Amino acid sequence: MSIGNNINWHEQNEKGDGRTFSIGQLAEEFGVTHRTIRFYEDEGLIAPARRGTTRIYSHGDRGRLALILRGKRLGFSISEIKEFLDLYTVDANQAEQMRYAHARAQERLLLLDQQMADLEQTRTELREIEQQIADHLAKTGG
Repeated sequence: MSIGNNINWHEQNEKGDGRTFSIGQLAEEFGVTHRTIRFYEDEGLIAPARRGTTRIYSHGDRGRLALILRGKRLGFSISEIKEFLDLYTVDANQAEQMRYAHARAQERLLLLDQQMADLEQTRTELREIEQQIADHLAKTGG
């Protein structure tokens, strides 16, 4: 999973600047529902602090949410995203994360290449069918 231009995500996002965020602020910023964020909590991907019943999200939680959403956009499963995020707690120099992300990206690219080939084949077949129908209609005056 690409972390984009910010390879040193862990250092910058775990330290943060001390600001905290409400679930509403994060939902609005990332264009997701409160339920989506709570789902990621239920799955163990983020773990905000609580003050009574209020969730308090740290800068690190915000960064993790950004990575979760990017992973989902790229087609990774929740378990793959969780494994990637969990590596941050065991490998501060990020070598394991990078190896894992590289391997998953290669797998995903192979899958996408196959899907693109399948779609191209389907497109070709549909064009042939469409042409056969058009030819038949032209011959029969339909």
